[in-house]
Amino acid sequence: MTPEEKFLVDLQGYLVIKNVLTPAEVAALNAIADEKFARPAGVTGRQSSRVSTWGPPYQALIDHPRIVPYLVELIDSKFRLDHDYCIFMQEGDAGGSLHGGEGHEGDHWYKYRDGVIRNGLCVITFFLTPAAEGDGGFACIPGTHKSHFLDAIPSDVRRFERPAPYVVQPAVEAGDALFFTEALIHGTMTWRARHERRALLYKYSPGHSAWSQNYYNLDDYANLTEQQRRILAPPSVGSRPDVVQPAA
Repeated sequence: MTPEEKFLVDLQGYLVIKNVLTPAEVAALNAIADEKFARPAGVTGRQSSRVSTWGPPYQALIDHPRIVPYLVELIDSKFRLDHDYCIFMQEGDAGGSLHGGEGHEGDHWYKYRDGVIRNGLCVITFFLTPAAEGDGGFACIPGTHKSHFLDAIPSDVRRFERPAPYVVQPAVEAGDALFFTEALIHGTMTWRARHERRALLYKYSPGHSAWSQNYYNLDDYANLTEQQRRILAPPSVGSRPDVVQPAA
């Protein structure tokens, strides 16, 4: 991570990482989604868990070389994948209200000390379609991962019933990824674009902790690398090996 990226994470609680996926990777992931998660007639917004089992391109996102350095720097070198799923939305689909925040749940936390950032449960969202400003989708209140007045956020703002200048919907392109800490107040705005929103959410925890109690079954995957096995393993303390960062 660059010093500016660390500054932005500390300031905002989230970070847009540009061009993580190549056009070829985006095309392959979309083609698999068309096959594995075809939209039935009349169905709009939908979600599916364990998209990491949808084949090699989705499995490769577990330790994509562009995101591993961020996870090591922002969680720790023994991070694990806690759970994963997708959110697909059609024009007009409503999202979920603003939620989260430091201390909201035991693993929703953000800490800084002596130049080092550490987080509890965190998210890498991979975007398979773009979201321009005003399209909707992921939204947040920047800086709330460090705020002490979260109960003051009005309920109508949390439900996106009233626009507030402090609520932000970052613009992203297909192939971008977005890191955010669950200590950040965040949610999903109604989708306004004519094209389908396609977002893949891979959620990571420190190696000793878990949010989901539904641990991964390694038999659901083919040809896992040793590194991926390590990242998919249940939480453990002490003996968990480090995740290796990709070569520069």
